[in-house]
Amino acid sequence: INVNGEGKLKVAPDQVSISATVETKGNNAKDVKKQNDEKIDAVLKFIKKMNIPTADFRTKQVSLNPQYDYEKKKTSYNAVQTIEITVKDLSKYDELMEGLVQQGINRIDKVSFESSKLAQHQSEARKLAIKDAKTKAEDYVSVLGQKVGKAFVISDNSQIYQPQPMYAAMRMKESADSIPSNETLAIGEIEITINVSVSFILD
Repeated sequence: INVNGEGKLKVAPDQVSISATVETKGNNAKDVKKQNDEKIDAVLKFIKKMNIPTADFRTKQVSLNPQYDYEKKKTSYNAVQTIEITVKDLSKYDELMEGLVQQGINRIDKVSFESSKLAQHQSEARKLAIKDAKTKAEDYVSVLGQKVGKAFVISDNSQIYQPQPMYAAMRMKESADSIPSNETLAIGEIEITINVSVSFILD
């Protein structure tokens, strides 16, 4: 008998990955780079002040590109630096996001909530998928007066992918005297799904 089984788990994320960029434009390459470097320096100092371990943030991209305006016949320059940060304490999210922008970050490219125990959860989902397949096989053959024997073929039909990132809106405080802060996260859950096909011998 050939049956399909599905194992599904929903788990709460326990960390967030943030990709934050400083982008500076101007007419002088040296000045643009200097301004961009100064903002990044302030951002990195702030990240360290937030007690984010050194291993949990890194420079992902650095570029300085000329951009020629054919109408004005002038060349301007665009400097970009991107920092990727992994935050393992979600209670720091609000303060970190607001501080990043205050220190010069002008583009948030990605905010994804993840599980640090993804491999463990996937293993549990695989076991659930096999159990589901066996239960289905037993349901089918029980009316025939037979029993499910050994499995001789198991195929993993799961798509290889990372759980879809879940996004959170970034709230900016208008002033220090603004109304008390509200909750800004709706983290939700990551859904992990494993699909298998199993062929059993019938006894």
